[in-house]
Amino acid sequence: MKTNIRLLFTACAAALVTGCTNLDVDVESQYTEYPTNEIAVEAKMADVYYQMRDVFGRRYMEAQALSSDEYTAVSYGGGWYDSGAYAHPSLHNYTYEDATIDWMGQLTSGITKANKIIIELGSNEAGATVAPARAMRAFFHFILMDCWGDAPILDHAMAEGETIDRSPRADVARFIESELKEIIPQLTDEVNANTYGKPTKWMAEALLAKIYINWPVYTAASVDLYDAATAKNEKLNDCIALCDDIIKSGKFNLGSMSYSKKFGPDNGSHVEDFIYVMPYDTYTAQGMQYGRSRCWKDIKSCAKSYFGMKLSQSGGGYITMTPEFASLFNLEGDQRNNCVIGGTVHVYDPKTYLPTDEIAVDKNGNPIVLTKEITLVKEGDIELGVGDNINGYSQGYRSVKFFVIDDDFKNGRNQSNDLPIFRYADILLTKAEAIVRGGSATNGDTAMSLFNEIRSYVTAPTIDHTPSLQELLDERGREFLDENWRRNDMIRFGTFESEFFPHYKGFPTANFDKTRRIFPLHKDIMNTNPNWKQNPGY
Repeated sequence: MKTNIRLLFTACAAALVTGCTNLDVDVESQYTEYPTNEIAVEAKMADVYYQMRDVFGRRYMEAQALSSDEYTAVSYGGGWYDSGAYAHPSLHNYTYEDATIDWMGQLTSGITKANKIIIELGSNEAGATVAPARAMRAFFHFILMDCWGDAPILDHAMAEGETIDRSPRADVARFIESELKEIIPQLTDEVNANTYGKPTKWMAEALLAKIYINWPVYTAASVDLYDAATAKNEKLNDCIALCDDIIKSGKFNLGSMSYSKKFGPDNGSHVEDFIYVMPYDTYTAQGMQYGRSRCWKDIKSCAKSYFGMKLSQSGGGYITMTPEFASLFNLEGDQRNNCVIGGTVHVYDPKTYLPTDEIAVDKNGNPIVLTKEITLVKEGDIELGVGDNINGYSQGYRSVKFFVIDDDFKNGRNQSNDLPIFRYADILLTKAEAIVRGGSATNGDTAMSLFNEIRSYVTAPTIDHTPSLQELLDERGREFLDENWRRNDMIRFGTFESEFFPHYKGFPTANFDKTRRIFPLHKDIMNTNPNWKQNPGY
């Protein structure tokens, strides 16, 4: 396990509090003077750094993955239907009551906490002292505008009774840009165990590069008016400059370990590819539960699971890969193929996280065989039922990227796999994309050379031409499986309204309206902020 994280959270546990959804939170300081004790300051900062841990560990993932072509939700005899909370994103048929989008309040609470620290430490004039809190405030605003479009700009302590309207998405994007450009020189450029999971100069630059590559999306007059085929991006060279700064820093690389090892339960600050992560630990930093949703449904009954050990907890198994996305993992020799199980399933080595020659069997000793295609069955009014039996459990390929071990899984299914948010691999592919879209090639890099850096480190076939946008989108799908960028990518590349299981035009409740590029405001947010209007189309 990650000893350094456990020690940090032991020191900071008393400071962690539950977030709220009310924007009218009094952020007056409870201190006459802010305590200068380093541990007290670190505890306050940690409360902001890890504000989204629970959300990233489940609900944020569900909202991003299930609304993209990466995954769909299925129900077993009504189990895991939950009033359609998981089926609705898969069909772009969200409602304002869905549990998968009930976490906006965690973001606004995190911003409120960041503002409190900024004020107590001397406001923006405090420079490097408050720069980490400002970076997190910018990051939270980014998620708000990416997921909900127009968003409140919460850049000050709100007075008692003050209300705030949502600002146009483009204004929010420009606010974040301004914040990041101001604080990037003030943030630490150190990369070590002490800065792991915290905002650094490189995290802020990666975030700004992400905003710049999506600039036409975020600055469109409305979400439905962005057109990938005609959009012009004025920020491409700015995006490339940020990527170059990260590349030239020498602080990161694609790493010498296998692809699978980057994402195992023993990953951490030694992974050179990680620019910014959310750290997890089964005891001291809980919330990571990807395995629960992606496991084969009947995995607990297996004498030996395909993870190479008996699991003491059941798998929910309600998230399964779409046939279209599973088909991406077809490159000969590609290490990333090992992260996807389909067809006849093999047992994995729990030390290397790689498949062995041993075939995984169910409780009756029969081989576990997963089908790429998903066959739905009629289950009353349930939209995505597959049947509560072995046949139903075996619909769709599964991911084992965030590998499960029972020592973690038995502890409430809380895994110790750290979740990367920004990676060096993303910087390389972002620069390649910016060049293909019309940006200037720099430092001898070409879109092909950058693309082939990714292909080479995962031992996949290289290419001999400039990658097309479709090739870049496909490669991003392979490289960033399970990392919550697929929805963001599909919107930018213009494929979010495409057909993919079960988001087919013949499916009665599938929605293809472009307003679905953002989520509806949850009913709790609407109740708390009655001056806000629901997003168009909902």
